[in-house]
Amino acid sequence: MAFFEKNLGEKAATEEKKSTDKSSVEEDAESGQFEADTESEDLQTIDTPTVINVSPISSSVGGWGTARPPQHFEPNTHDPHVPVSLPTEAFNPLPIYKKHTITTSQSLRTSIIKVQPFRNGEDLSDSMSSCLPFIPHKLLMVLIFICLLIAVIVVLGIGLGVGLSCSGKFQCESSVKCIRKSALCDGIKDCGEGEDELNCVRVSGKHSLLQIRSRGVWRSVCWENWSSSLGIAACKQLGYNSYVNSSSIPLSSVESTFKRNTVTLDSRFSIPQTYFKIHNSSYLRTFQCRSGMVTVLKCIECGIRPGLQTRIVGGNESISGQYPWQVSLQYQNQYICGGSLITNQWIVTAAHCVYGFDNPSLWSVRVGLIDQPGNGAQDLAVMKILYHGTYHPEGLSYDIGLIKITQPVTFNDNIQPICLPNFEEGIKPGSLCWISGWGATDTGGEVSASLQSAPVQLLSTKACERPGLTPWNICAGYLAGGADICQGDSGGPLACKVSVWKLLGAASWDQGCGKKNSPGVYTSITYALQWIHRIMEIEEEEAV
Repeated sequence: MAFFEKNLGEKAATEEKKSTDKSSVEEDAESGQFEADTESEDLQTIDTPTVINVSPISSSVGGWGTARPPQHFEPNTHDPHVPVSLPTEAFNPLPIYKKHTITTSQSLRTSIIKVQPFRNGEDLSDSMSSCLPFIPHKLLMVLIFICLLIAVIVVLGIGLGVGLSCSGKFQCESSVKCIRKSALCDGIKDCGEGEDELNCVRVSGKHSLLQIRSRGVWRSVCWENWSSSLGIAACKQLGYNSYVNSSSIPLSSVESTFKRNTVTLDSRFSIPQTYFKIHNSSYLRTFQCRSGMVTVLKCIECGIRPGLQTRIVGGNESISGQYPWQVSLQYQNQYICGGSLITNQWIVTAAHCVYGFDNPSLWSVRVGLIDQPGNGAQDLAVMKILYHGTYHPEGLSYDIGLIKITQPVTFNDNIQPICLPNFEEGIKPGSLCWISGWGATDTGGEVSASLQSAPVQLLSTKACERPGLTPWNICAGYLAGGADICQGDSGGPLACKVSVWKLLGAASWDQGCGKKNSPGVYTSITYALQWIHRIMEIEEEEAV
C-alpha cells in the first residue's frame, strides 16, 4: 500500500459527511444507491508522518520461513522482497512481482503490476519446450501454431452454427445445445451439467430481498407460505452452509425495480430431506403477493467487528479485530497475496494471485493475524483453488479467484467474514472505503511486517481516466496521488461500510503505487457475484 497524504484523507472524510444530508438519503432510499459510511475508530487522527505504510515481508530475509540473505534477491524485479531462486526446501517455482504489459480495448499498450509465476526469473511460457528437448524450439512453435489454427477453425465452425441457432436463447456451456430462456431455472436440467439450473436464487437491493428466477424473469418472493426450511434451502443455493433468519418487509418499501414481478411458493408440497432447489416450477403457485409482504433473507452473520472496542488514535497500523476478514495467502510458507474471508470456508482473492500455480497442497491460509510472519498463527490447509475461466494475464477483466480451505474456520473477535454485496445494490462514487494489506509502501520500496490500512475514495469510471476499463473494474484512490495498493496487496479487500462491512473489490492492478492520476484498480465483486455464487452453489451441491 502506497503513500497516503493526510489532507486527502481529511478532505475525503469531510466530503463524505457533507454528502449524507437528509435530501440525498431520501433519494438514495428510493433509487437503491447509497453511500458507504465508516466508523469513528477508523478515521485516524494522524500525528505520525504523512504517509501510510503497508507491506508484506521483511527485506532483511529471504521470506518468512527461510533464512536467505538479501543477495539472493533479483534487483531488477518489481518486488525485491520475493526471491527468484528457490529455497532449498522448495520444489516448485515461486511467483514474483513484475511489470506486465497489457493491451487495452483501444489497442494501447500499457504496463501494470501483477503477480505472475516465474522460474529462475523467466516466464514459465518460455520454458514450454523443456519437456521435449529433442524438438527444436522453432519447429515446436510451428507445430503448436498449426495445432492452434486447426483448433480455431473447428471452434469457429461449430461456434458459428451454434451462435446462429442460439440467437435469443441460452447456450449451454457443457454441450453444443441451446435452450429457451424461459426454460432456465424451471427445475429441469436441460444442459449436460445442469448449468441452466444454477444462479436461480439471489439476494438483491439494500434490504437483502430474496428473488427467484422464474420464466426468465427475476421475481421477489412473497412472504406467505415462507418457512425456515425454505430459507435454509435458499441459502444452500447461494452456496452458504449456514442460515441465520428470514423476515418480511412491505413490498411498497422496496426499490421500484423489485416491485414489478413477484412469486408465491406453494405451501402444499412436502419439503424433501435431501438437497432441493426452491425455484423448481412445481413449487410455485401464483405471481402475486396477497399479503403485500416480501421475503428478506440472511444466510450468514458477516461484516461485523466484535473485537474492535477502542478508538484508533494516531498511526496507520491496524489493530487486532479491525479487519477480521483479512487473510494472508502463503505459497510454500511465503506470503504472496491478500484475500478476504466471506464464509467459514471460502476466501475471495484475485485470479492473478493463483494463475499458473494453483496446486492446493502448496498453499496455506493464515487468518486472524496482524504481524507477519505471525509466529503461532494458524495455518489452514487449502482444498481447492479456482479462478474465472475467462481470465487471461494480458487482460483487465475476470481477475477473480476463490480459495476453499479444507476445514471450516471458527469465528472469534479477530476472525470474521465480510459480507458480499447484494445484486443491484449501489454504492455511490465518492464514498469512503478502506483497503488493507501487507503490500509494499512504494514501487520496489521498503515494506512493513504489520498489516496496514488506508481510506480511499470510490471513483467513477469517467473520473478514473484509465483506458480500457470494463464493468469488471472499479477504481478507488485519489487522482492527486496518495493512498493506493502496491505489489503485495493483490487480492486484498476494498471494504465499504454500509449497515455492515461489505466487500466491494479485490485488489487487481496498478501502474504506479500512489502516483498522481494513477488510482488503484480493483475487480468489482458486484460484477463477479454471479460467478462467486455459482462456484459456491456447485460445491454445496457436491457436499450433500
